[in-house]
Amino acid sequence: RMGRSRLPLVLLAAAVACAVAQHAPPWTEDCRKSTYPPSGPTYRGPVPWYTINLDLPPYKRWHQLMADKAAELKVLMNSMKNMVNAFVPSGKVMQIVDQKLPGLLGNLPGPFEEEMKGIAAVTDIPLGEIISFNIFYEFFTMCTSIITEDKEGHLLHGRNMDFGVFLGWNTNNNTWVVTEELKPLTVNLDFQRNNKTVFKASSFAGYVGMLTGFKPGLFSLTLNERFSINGGYLGVLEWIMGKKDAMWIGFITRSVLENSTSYEEAKNTLTKTKILAPAYFILGGNQSGEGCVITRDRKESLDVYELDPKQGRWYVVETNYDRWKHPFFLDNRRAPAKMCLNRITPENISFATLYDVLSTKPVLNKLTAFTTLIDVVKGQYEAYLRDCPDPCIGW
Repeated sequence: RMGRSRLPLVLLAAAVACAVAQHAPPWTEDCRKSTYPPSGPTYRGPVPWYTINLDLPPYKRWHQLMADKAAELKVLMNSMKNMVNAFVPSGKVMQIVDQKLPGLLGNLPGPFEEEMKGIAAVTDIPLGEIISFNIFYEFFTMCTSIITEDKEGHLLHGRNMDFGVFLGWNTNNNTWVVTEELKPLTVNLDFQRNNKTVFKASSFAGYVGMLTGFKPGLFSLTLNERFSINGGYLGVLEWIMGKKDAMWIGFITRSVLENSTSYEEAKNTLTKTKILAPAYFILGGNQSGEGCVITRDRKESLDVYELDPKQGRWYVVETNYDRWKHPFFLDNRRAPAKMCLNRITPENISFATLYDVLSTKPVLNKLTAFTTLIDVVKGQYEAYLRDCPDPCIGW
């Protein structure tokens, strides 16, 4: 048995090793080139498309998709249960989730509760577990989002969805358990009314909020988690205690994609609405200068950082740290992303070169489930499943 006094030293050594690894080959690499169109070991495959018909009652909207994905979602929920039971062996937590969570949370807003009930019915997974999947999402996302503007004022928006940190490491193949189980659940969604696209998004089957999407011709939106002392746990607790004046993160982004009709209107909603957890909203428009990172506390906006091509600010990059602070020393994806963008220059930015940036370690890492590329004006939307073969850093 390891002596208590030695344990902090071992942890410190591990942290130092990690910190060094963040800045040294083989964990980092020179800016990748020619990775697009996607192929090779970092490309897991395409993301399938499904249509979600908003004319259907909320209970029925997800039936087709969830009938296809029920088995994969059960695998993921079982892993989550096993992890929870490993921490609290009595099974008490899952009992509360299955039996008490829906009652504790009370009515969830708008169509979302009915949609989750429909998902639970089709997949035969308890409603409490479907709700917990939709809530946990607020706590485990690490992402990189980028908006760029070329010399002609044309905008592109790209993102890596990194998900599953601290949710079980598989020592047999050096992967995060949940990240790997989310990949088969990754889907592209075309939300339609009257057979016309309202918005398109990438998500995980079973999750009814949206964190990555766009309204063709109008705006694009991605969400990154913001770690803060005044975090999402407090928001959820306040909700349970009956204070329901704040929006759930995934629901506000979904409702903006569904209902906002312009970049300015979306910006206004995302800046002013009270939300349950701190967040970064990365919003792109359809003309020069329309791109920003909105840094949000639960109750207010702290900063709106916009593209300013006249001043030479032709891109904005957001990972999971306030732009005016240094990133956590174990997790600096911001610097390599900016370095690679600076080398590309506005003359050469394209889906291909943006995908190169998002394929460069550690911007690409063991948590990366998928990469999305969005061109609002041209109406182009692409998503690709990713892998980061060894040697590759955990986050």
